[in-house]
Amino acid sequence: MLFEFNNDEPLYRQIANQIEEGIFTGIFPPDSQVPSTTELSRQFNLNPATVLKGMNQLVTAGLIEKKRGLGMFVTETAPAQITEKRQAAFYQQHVQDLVKEAKQLNLTKTALLALIERGYDHE
Repeated sequence: MLFEFNNDEPLYRQIANQIEEGIFTGIFPPDSQVPSTTELSRQFNLNPATVLKGMNQLVTAGLIEKKRGLGMFVTETAPAQITEKRQAAFYQQHVQDLVKEAKQLNLTKTALLALIERGYDHE
């Protein structure tokens, strides 16, 4: 897995986000082991406590679980949880603005749906 870090958010959050992305895209399928805190801290020259903080966020969210003596593993429900979370974010970040803009353009619901269908047909 290729981690890309930026200065916009804390490193522990970036670790959590990138592992979550790996789960979402199938790099880490259910029941697979994610890299250990030690592996990530060595590979990216990060403080192990920073990496652990990010991993613990995923444990708290129910996306990964600790198996004593074995490491961290993706839960069975993780992909569905991430999809549901991202669908909710998509609605809040895109659909609400799209509908607002459509109303300002005096597009009816039918006309907006026709535009969306046209977009799907051109894929």
